[in-house]
Order: sequence, then structure tokens, then C-alpha cells
Amino acid sequence: MWRELRPLGRYAPSGGYRRFAWTAADADCRAWFRAQASARGLAYETDRNGNQWAWLGDPAAGGAVVTGSHLDSVPDGGAFDGPLGVVSAFAALDELRARGVRPDRPLGVVNFGDEEGARFGLACVGSRLAAGRLTAAAAHELTDADGVTLPRAMERAGHDPGGIGPDPERLARIGAFVELHVEQGVALAGTDHAVGVASAIWPHGRWRFDFRGEANHAGTTRMEDRHDPMLTYAHTVLSARKKAAQAGARATFGKVAVEPNGVNAIPSLVRGWLDSRAADEETLHTLVAAVEQAARERARRDGTAVEVTRESMTPVVDFDHALRDRLAARLGGAPLLPTGAGHDAGILSGAVPAAMLYVRNPTGVSHAPAESADEDDCAAGVRALADVLADLGGDGSSVPRSEGAA
Repeated sequence: MWRELRPLGRYAPSGGYRRFAWTAADADCRAWFRAQASARGLAYETDRNGNQWAWLGDPAAGGAVVTGSHLDSVPDGGAFDGPLGVVSAFAALDELRARGVRPDRPLGVVNFGDEEGARFGLACVGSRLAAGRLTAAAAHELTDADGVTLPRAMERAGHDPGGIGPDPERLARIGAFVELHVEQGVALAGTDHAVGVASAIWPHGRWRFDFRGEANHAGTTRMEDRHDPMLTYAHTVLSARKKAAQAGARATFGKVAVEPNGVNAIPSLVRGWLDSRAADEETLHTLVAAVEQAARERARRDGTAVEVTRESMTPVVDFDHALRDRLAARLGGAPLLPTGAGHDAGILSGAVPAAMLYVRNPTGVSHAPAESADEDDCAAGVRALADVLADLGGDGSSVPRSEGAA
């Protein structure tokens, strides 16, 4: 599976991947998923939001145990973030068959669309739509850098966007969702554990900062006469770094757009996107407010203006306690790990019992070509996922939903 998937969407100059939603690379990945389902005799379907499903057993029976992840990437992303969960899902079904396990409950593998949000700026679009966390009206307003709307992109890729929106009937069939993912950190590195279990996801969001100034000539405009939004932006980036470190949180300006974007021109507009995350929502909101205040104070000094727009916000996810603890016990006391990274499992956790497994990452690098996982650890992840699927799907009993679930 890795050999077939590896070249799809590969960007040679960086060695990373550019598998953006509803592009040719995404279509290749989706074709790969369908081929994997067909090779195993699984029933295949694409839902109204473009998410792909492969089924062992009849999902209409209810109480299904579903696993999977996503196949899209961030710009120049690594090979494992997302695909490891999908590849491991198919491999875990192979492992169950090799063991002679015949689950009483239907098992599903899913590829959620546009998890990274690299093209339209909003993460987890496919799962958000399915869970009702993104309205159809809001989805129709999403556009990429070229002004192409999400519905138009879906149409060009051969998918009818007319039915996008909440999918409660499909989610009602799911008794548990377990997502396997490469660890995006080093908590497992240097330990005896190849696999961990997620405890919670930090609250996180994205904010767009528009810094507006006055375009002018770079060679003739005196420094004291300038109203340069780049200065305001640069000061804000440094302030965000300092304030996040003081709060024990995360703040990153990782995307920027400049107008008119000329070497010899003072910008009229600098637009920067802030990604911020913290262990609790109060810290997160306090941090973002402090960054915004720093931007406005600097703007007054620079003679510029600042507008801040919240583009997305995901509250803290405390994974279903009963399911989480059941997985940790089934895996011999696997460590519980919190994370600052968002996932489809976190989006679904409000609608179905959800949990996550992490596979050890020796360097902790993620969202970059150097992202990695050892082959032995990946195999351990497959065996762990197969154990979990056998446990949850083997006896047909309901999965308890604890009081502490999100």
C-alpha cells in the first residue's frame, strides 16, 4: 500500500506532498482508496460531503466500529499525517482476517475529505459537515486562493455539492470511531511504548489579521513618512511568539499574503493568519486577545490599521472516557497523551464515542517532509488497531459512553 500511495501528490522540489482537496492529486488518492476497498471485497460508497467509506458488513445494522483518517496534506507535508491512519485501517482488516476474526458488528474504513484545510482555509471540512459543525451555507462561502468556491471545486472533481450538510443518519450507524495517527510530538520517543492513546485535544483556532497601510515607492518615500503594514505585521509576529511562550501555549503566523507584493513597493495590505492553541479555552482567548492588542498598539505607532477576523474555533475535546480507558487497558496500559493537533476524531466526538491511537514518531516532526515512523512501530500500530477492532466489534455489545465525553 505504501509503495502505491507514495508517489501520489509528491512535490519533488521539497520531497513533501501537496495533496489538496478536490485537486488531481486528491483524485488519485481517492481512486487509491476505492481500489483498496475493491481488492478486499468491501462495500464502497461516497457520502453527500465527499467522504469515502468502505464497509465489512452491513452498516445499516447499526453499532458499527469505524476507523480511518484522511489522505490530504498541508503544503509540503509528510507522508504519514493522515495516510498512516488509512493504510493501517485496511491493514488491520487484513490482520483480523488472518486471525480468523469474524466481528459481530459492521466494520468501516473512512477517508474524510479536506482534513488539513490547506486549500479552503478551514480544517476538517468533511467531518465538520457530516457532524453538523459546518453549515451548508457556510461551506458554500469557502473559497481558495484563486477564488474558486468549495462547491465549484467539488463539481469540477465530479462530485455533486447539492447535498452537502449534516449527515445524522450515517453517524447514527456508528457505535465507535477510532482514528490511528502518527504522533505529532515526542512523548513516546525514548519510551518502551510504540503506541499511545489520546486523552484530549487542546482548543484551537485560526484568526486572520488584515494590516492596512499606504502603498508607496520603496526608493523615494522617506522612512519617517511611511505607513508600512509590514512593520505592524512583523511586530505582531514577534509579540505572538513571546506571549505564547509566557502562557505555555502555541501561536504561529504560518501564512501571509502581501499586496501589491512588489520588491520595490511599500505594501498596502499584509494579511497574516494566526494559528493558536492552548491547554484550555480561557488561556487561548486571553492569548489571542493579547496578540490583537499588541497589533493595535503597534498600528497606532505605524499609522496603519488592523482588522481581526476569527475564521474557525474548535473547543477542547475530552475524548470519551469509557472508550479511551477501554483502549488503554486493551493495549496493556498504553500511555494517555494530550495533543495540540486537531483531528477528525475530535470533530466527531460530540456525535459518536471517539478515540485515537498514536504511533511513535522518533523525531516528533510533523507537517513537514521529515515526518517519520519506524516500520516496526507502524506494524505495532496495525496490531494494536486490530486488537481494538476485535475487542469493540467482536461481541456485539454496545460501547459505553461516559459522563466525561465531549
